[in-house]
Amino acid sequence: MHVPDGFINAPVSAAAGLVAAGAVAVGLRGARQELQERTAPLAGLVAAFIFAVQMLNFPVAAGTSGHLLGGALAAILVGPHTGVLCLAVVLLMQGVLFADGGLTALGVNITVMGTVTVLVAYGIFRGLVRVLPRTRRSVTAATFVASLMSVPASAAGFTALYAVGGTTDVPVGKVLTAMVGVHTLIGVGEALITTATVGAVLAVRPDLVYGARGLTAPLKLRVGGELVDVAPAPVEPVAARSTGKVWITGLAASLVLAGFVSFYASASPDGLEKVAADQGFDKGAEEHAAAGSPLADYGVSGLTDARLSGGLAGTIGVAGTVLVGTGVFRAVRRRRDDRTRETV
Repeated sequence: MHVPDGFINAPVSAAAGLVAAGAVAVGLRGARQELQERTAPLAGLVAAFIFAVQMLNFPVAAGTSGHLLGGALAAILVGPHTGVLCLAVVLLMQGVLFADGGLTALGVNITVMGTVTVLVAYGIFRGLVRVLPRTRRSVTAATFVASLMSVPASAAGFTALYAVGGTTDVPVGKVLTAMVGVHTLIGVGEALITTATVGAVLAVRPDLVYGARGLTAPLKLRVGGELVDVAPAPVEPVAARSTGKVWITGLAASLVLAGFVSFYASASPDGLEKVAADQGFDKGAEEHAAAGSPLADYGVSGLTDARLSGGLAGTIGVAGTVLVGTGVFRAVRRRRDDRTRETV
């Protein structure tokens, strides 16, 4: 759902940029509390993984594809504030290096794809885990519903911006119906990918899932007709548990997805592109300012082999995103540590 330049006029794009800047500022402040020394590198990995999976467009209807937005995944794995930052890093890398999503529309994309998805998904997720039994199955179920709902919510967010600042005269009602309809289908794919990923991490390292912290209910046994808590078995201290294996596995998976599996992604236009073409508001689209980038359109300029070009571009994107993301999150964490020492 990367919005190109020209769909939304300059004043509304600028206003969305201010909203996005505010969301990033709040994210930076809140991430200081969410990030721990051992999880800061994992936040960079989550950004890289989202970048990789966004390259894997999947078919949702005749001539239409979709891809992961990632707001729910980031919020549940590393926290809502850090999640907004993850999406901001991904969208910045995509817009600047790969000409995916307009540069003047960067604020629109961070608002719609990063902020709306995170807020909606995490709000629904927290509401569900509070009323469901405190188990891993509940976390998984809440993840599915939250990620599913976040995608049409993002589509509705785009439509709201279009209603105020659209550069064409297509009726807003038609845009809303088409956008929410196709993105509800895309939301099913989003939910399956997000649930599978969160479930995989829960199975091996539940302590690394932000949304699952403190959710495990104590085991109970019936003694003399009454249920009593069973003392938990001794476990290795969380602080002592290395995240190295998880980091290496996640990075390897991201590289494989972006560098190899992405070649087999659907070539059909995504939901926004298809709706824009069908409804006629793609006429306002402008050429991307970075269209001449050596990595534009996820290919390496000068390489004629499509498989090699796309795979190398994806690999560069994953590597760049994990480096930038890890650097940002380490800096955020270091800033928190510095402030802590100043107050001691």
